[in-house]
Amino acid sequence: MKGASFAWVLSAALAGTTFAGVAQAQENFVTIGTGGQTGVYYVAGQSICRFVNRNAEDLKCNAPASGGGVANVNGLRSGEFNFGIMQSDHQYKAMEGVAPFEKEGKMDDIRAVFSLQSEVFTVLARRDANIKGLDDLKGKRVNIGNPGSGQRDTLEEIMKVKGWDKSAFALAAELKPAEQASALGDNNIDAMTYFVGHPNGAIQEATTTVDAVLVPITGPEIDKLLADKTYYTKAEIPGGLYKGNDNATQSIGGKAVLSTTSKVDADVVYKLVKSVFENLERFQRLHPAFKDLKAEDMIKVGLSAPLHEGAERYYKERGWM
Repeated sequence: MKGASFAWVLSAALAGTTFAGVAQAQENFVTIGTGGQTGVYYVAGQSICRFVNRNAEDLKCNAPASGGGVANVNGLRSGEFNFGIMQSDHQYKAMEGVAPFEKEGKMDDIRAVFSLQSEVFTVLARRDANIKGLDDLKGKRVNIGNPGSGQRDTLEEIMKVKGWDKSAFALAAELKPAEQASALGDNNIDAMTYFVGHPNGAIQEATTTVDAVLVPITGPEIDKLLADKTYYTKAEIPGGLYKGNDNATQSIGGKAVLSTTSKVDADVVYKLVKSVFENLERFQRLHPAFKDLKAEDMIKVGLSAPLHEGAERYYKERGWM
């Protein structure tokens, strides 16, 4: 009898293990590459996962901090990430296999899911550094951004049209976004750069701890860049968002885009998209940069790669396409 009981218990335990394994196999886990924890990418990824985890059946989502847009493209290539948030220009550059992705070649399987907030290339300088325009950055201590970040890639494009290299600066720091504000406040750098949606926590932190000004990114070379690189547009940072910066600041910008690859299952993408768009009003309240998001723009503006079939299926169901 004891042997029979033991056999029954063992059989039940093994069955429980099997059932647990089946349940685990039915649950998909997805990872979204974001950016630094002070940036809007991180909030966007966390917000998307919040709605996926609450609303998408058999789908679990996490959104760790990452090196930013370029790193997220590379994470999609390697399979580290299933989704990645990036600038619209990075989506285009990855698809076409141009710098900074020329070594890896064309990424034929990159797919767009939807666009998010508008982003602006932002330069914030200590007022005592007397930086009033782009040319005044020469000879200054500038954080050019960590390798793999959007600000680094965009600044390098600007430097190229200006005929500069890193030697143009007294110091070319490679700080991550979360490290910039304190470095500016501690007078370790004269200017910080960011390609980001506004308002932004790091810019707010910097402008409340040190007298700092937003620097306009304008001039004939910038006009040429805009003409040659259609993934950039003229943009501005509204006045009054940050202490000591009451007037609008002109610059260049683009859209943040959630991207994936054709390898990701269509049902997974469909569930993620549905979770966000059926809660769009709540999503808009999770960061000031999201407040003006409109579904009709998110499904087409800034999408420089083909839509993933799972996203397209949902948009057609809604009658948006």
